[in-house]
Amino acid sequence: QVQLVESGGGLVQTGGSLRLSCAASGSIFSISALGWYRQAPGKQRELVALIYSGGTTTYADSVKGRFTISRNNAKTAVYLQMNSLKSEDTSVYYCNAEGRGPGWRRDYWGQGTQVTVSS
Repeated sequence: QVQLVESGGGLVQTGGSLRLSCAASGSIFSISALGWYRQAPGKQRELVALIYSGGTTTYADSVKGRFTISRNNAKTAVYLQMNSLKSEDTSVYYCNAEGRGPGWRRDYWGQGTQVTVSS
């Protein structure tokens, strides 16, 4: 089991910045990737950014050049630096950990943190 706790959400004006943090605990050794997803009201949850064990990152097209994902070497924390925020970035942001082992794969989720961008 992996437990994830997010922090850092809030209200920000258009063009502003926020930094989300997520603390991971439990079966850290099983984590193959850490990431952030978001879900706006009435919409499906979507990938924002992922960082894999080897350090490779991937981003949604909508956030490329504005958001940066990073983590610590121990894989116990993952961060999302969000710059040049737009109203369409308003969502609940969820931390995600992909756990893998012989013959199994499982997604773990945090409780979510609200990000609201106002014009």
